[in-house]
Amino acid sequence: MKEEKEKEEQKTEQESAEITEEAEIEETTAETAEEIPKKEEETIEEAFEAEGEEMPAPTEEEAKPPPREEKIEEEEIVEERIYTIPLGKTWIMPPSKRAPRAMRIIKSFVTKHMKLEAPREEEEEPKRLIISNEVNERVWMRGIEKPPRKIRVRAAKDKEGNVTVYLAEGD
Repeated sequence: MKEEKEKEEQKTEQESAEITEEAEIEETTAETAEEIPKKEEETIEEAFEAEGEEMPAPTEEEAKPPPREEKIEEEEIVEERIYTIPLGKTWIMPPSKRAPRAMRIIKSFVTKHMKLEAPREEEEEPKRLIISNEVNERVWMRGIEKPPRKIRVRAAKDKEGNVTVYLAEGD
């Protein structure tokens, strides 16, 4: 029995010695891993200082973040329709109010036809109507006094119920 106890004690001593050796090795490798990048940075900076030059600024390619993907690709389109919206009633207004009236007509037309009104009983967020810059620019192209008589648009509803209005293809 004494022999067995002695063997167990020797094994535990050997294991503890191995563990301490491994810990020392890990500490030294961690220290050297931290020192190496610092030394490289210092040598690069020292080389430029020795020549009397400043470190070059990062180029545009390095400084720019990666290009952002457009939201249009991320949205899942549930429903998409193409409408020709008549804007003839805008010409009833005085000349200085026609283009804003045309934008209001577009909003009300799309809201009505894409069933965008939120239920009044529930307290959910109201659905959003987003009009793209292309549509806005087309309405305002000839100025505030002369909006188009009609406009062709593509209305796309995403899975959240938001509707985005784009200019129809080919227009």
